[in-house]
Amino acid sequence: MTDLEAGLRKVVRGEVAFDVTSRALTTMDASNYRRVPLGVVAPHDADDVAAVLEVCRDHMVPVVARGGGTSIAGQATGTGVVLDFTRHMNRVVSLDPATRTAVVQPGLVLDRLQEAAAPHGLRFGPDPSTHSRCTLGGMIGNNSCGSHSVAWGTTADSVRELSVLTARGERLRLGPGWAGAPEGLRALVDGELARLRTGFPDLPRRISGYALDALLPEKGADAARSFCGSEGTLGVLTEAVVRLVQAPRARALAVLAYADESAAAQAAAGLLPYRPLTVEGMAADLVPSAAALPRGGAWLFVETGGSDAAQARARADAIVRAADVVDSLVVTDPAGQRALWRIREDASGTATRMPDGSEAWPGWEDCAVPPARLGAYLRDFRGLLNAHGLRGTPYGHFGDGCIHVRIDFDLLSEAGIGRFRRFSEELAGIVVAHGGSLSGEHGDGQARAELLPKMYGEQMVGLFERAKGVWDPDDLLNPGMLVRPAALDANLRFSVLPREPVDVVFGYPSDGGDFSAAVRRCVGVAKCRTTSVSGPSVMCPSFRATGEEQHSTRGRARLLHEMLAGELVTDGWRSEEVRGALDLCLSCKGCRSDCPVEVDMATYKAEFLHHHYAGRRRPAAHYSMGWLPVWLRAVARTRTGGLVNALASVWPLARVAKRLGGIAPEREIPRVATETFSRWWGRRVEERAGRVLRPVREGDASFGDGLHTVALLWPDTFTEHLSPTVGQAAVRVLEAAGISAVPPPTRTMAGRRGRVCCGLTYVSTGQLDRARQVLGRTLDLLEPLLDLDRPVPVIVLEPSCAAALRCDVPELLPDDPRARRLADRVLTFAEALERLAPDWTPPRVDRPAVGQTHCHQHAVLGDAADRRLRQAAGLTGELSGGCCGLAGNFGFEKGHFGVSVACAEEQLVPAVREAGEGAVVLADGFSCRTQLEQLAGVRGRHLAEVLAEALGGAAAGEV
Repeated sequence: MTDLEAGLRKVVRGEVAFDVTSRALTTMDASNYRRVPLGVVAPHDADDVAAVLEVCRDHMVPVVARGGGTSIAGQATGTGVVLDFTRHMNRVVSLDPATRTAVVQPGLVLDRLQEAAAPHGLRFGPDPSTHSRCTLGGMIGNNSCGSHSVAWGTTADSVRELSVLTARGERLRLGPGWAGAPEGLRALVDGELARLRTGFPDLPRRISGYALDALLPEKGADAARSFCGSEGTLGVLTEAVVRLVQAPRARALAVLAYADESAAAQAAAGLLPYRPLTVEGMAADLVPSAAALPRGGAWLFVETGGSDAAQARARADAIVRAADVVDSLVVTDPAGQRALWRIREDASGTATRMPDGSEAWPGWEDCAVPPARLGAYLRDFRGLLNAHGLRGTPYGHFGDGCIHVRIDFDLLSEAGIGRFRRFSEELAGIVVAHGGSLSGEHGDGQARAELLPKMYGEQMVGLFERAKGVWDPDDLLNPGMLVRPAALDANLRFSVLPREPVDVVFGYPSDGGDFSAAVRRCVGVAKCRTTSVSGPSVMCPSFRATGEEQHSTRGRARLLHEMLAGELVTDGWRSEEVRGALDLCLSCKGCRSDCPVEVDMATYKAEFLHHHYAGRRRPAAHYSMGWLPVWLRAVARTRTGGLVNALASVWPLARVAKRLGGIAPEREIPRVATETFSRWWGRRVEERAGRVLRPVREGDASFGDGLHTVALLWPDTFTEHLSPTVGQAAVRVLEAAGISAVPPPTRTMAGRRGRVCCGLTYVSTGQLDRARQVLGRTLDLLEPLLDLDRPVPVIVLEPSCAAALRCDVPELLPDDPRARRLADRVLTFAEALERLAPDWTPPRVDRPAVGQTHCHQHAVLGDAADRRLRQAAGLTGELSGGCCGLAGNFGFEKGHFGVSVACAEEQLVPAVREAGEGAVVLADGFSCRTQLEQLAGVRGRHLAEVLAEALGGAAAGEV
């Protein structure tokens, strides 16, 4: 233990962490930069902060204050001690509706403040797109803004008082009238009044540099306002008194369509006299699908408020009438507005990928110019991009003249980094020529501070340095930011990554087969760190259960990044730190859809486990549950299901079996079906299957059995051996709809016997060689059907298996064209009914439905067809989001029970408990049904079972 660590442990009541994992998690923020800290401290209170500063001052070690780690200019990284305020100093201390103020701690997430203020009709005005995970301390440090800044200004406009500790331990209470200002600051300002009155551009989004002009006497000499935007370089914030604003009772959203972004930018300033709440802009190349938007090439999102819906709508209509638009749309429905705003809020992540899939990066993320100059500035900006052969997609706060953009810089090669520097220097000149600010929201950090002399001149920058010296004469607080900065092309986080592709098993088709590129997808916007989910969202259940960064998608990606770098995590694929972080990943795949850049941590986990255990003994659960298809087929062949169930019901025997199998002792072992689905199916439809399958193999379109079409029904392991009633119900419903379901072949063209399998259990436990072997055999069995000119649909009832077939199979076997053909033919139960029997009307159930959309269905398959099928059957209500927490083998593994229960208790179990007596509990996944049964004592049902019951025996196609 170092002297520094020992000294901190003696005086700090919060956590002191100098281990590899804690340091690796804080090497980066959401910027292009990386610094390795010595350690991380999570202080309990201001006294802890003071103690840390004293110890670090004695050792001359820098201190960096960190909130949500979403900074985009590098200011939340450092080489000394990082203060993590999110662990303990994260509360709303008090809220006074009468004075419209709140006292908050620096680690408080903005959404938590909004939730506390909402019952009083109040809100905090600024709202960055990272509102679900950014902290008030970070917002004050960066002087953050957000989409409503045209109405409510920047964070500095909402600050009343700040409690601050200086690096030398002085406790200050900053406010107007020089309140709390450190000694020497007033004399400095009084000697530079003329420069301060003339040296700052006049625009709403001037964030760059220190706000020393807030100390002018005519501006109230507000020390708190001047502190905002100082990026942790002047003092450490421990508490803040902030101003709240009255929230509109009703809102409307006018979406104005223009031919292109220049037209939208030109129009934005003209809308400001109508006093909108937002004027946000984005172009078509940033929108995955413009189906929900009015026709055009770019859009302004203009929000209006009112005392009621009619007034908000009238204001929106007035703006539409005044705007010269290609097309427009006014949305008053709150759910519809949220859906549209999600498109805009996800842009900070979506923009990191160009339309062709290539990478794009921050660095010139948020320049701002006077709103009236935005159109002209964008034209010059586009011209500079073209001159350097670069591409970017501007979007952002058009009403404030501030745009965000990610640019496809090559930050991996020396030539590319040189171009990054030249572009940055030239763009700084263009911004200044338009009267703008290098930063309009996210701060200067390392990304722009080097170029501040272009904006302010050397003398003003010298004044900034003198102000820093007054506050922090030892230069211990976040050195290298704002003043005396590191070079903008130093400390790039990509420089430590391997230049040659890493040898991996998955194909990573979206990343050119490069595992490093896949890991680089995570840019740190940290949507995975949200502490609650809304709607159907899933990501990231393990983080919400533990609150630990290492259990977020971002945290795991950071550790993988450091594993590839090899500097901090030095044992590569054998790393116990990475294994520990991935251990609580449920492989729910929620990040594949909910992460704006589609990080797929489930795949990365499977890849890591494959290499981590190569040539070594695996955990017992990998053998017991990873090889589950083998064990269950053995039980079926020997017809010993009844015996297995009897033995599992004997507590001492079950206890031993669970211990040997690495199964959580709290879990019950599921009962095995005494008759498999295939045996039931064979007895029931043998004659029909033979009659139908023969012409299918021969490519004959006339099947002659009275049914309209033929589809292969996949007998997944769970349906086959554990819940055959789901398969039985599906057969009945499909036949009632005129679809003849046939089983897959059990012999290859070469005559070898076998059973199809999606390989899911092998993939989830990282046994990828075995998975590829199983999938190769499956493709051999299906080859006669895959080669037909007329595709035979493959209906898969278990969502996890359908997701595996649709995405894991082609990614594990990228060189086998049969894998893609199989993936393209996979249909869910609802998709099959919709596509293969479009004229069929399902039976009416007419009951409310509760439950949860399967996480793999949400992430990979989509549930639009399921929603339409439920609606047609009269199943009302929305299913919850999140993850059931069992997640295949995860919730059964020893040591995972607590997290598994916490995930279930987040949404699924409460929704079922609160449901009315007549509600149908829907759970298409075997894991979801098992979790409900074991935790809530409720039997969930597959949608096929519900529809089969509604059909009745004869109508269901019984023979």
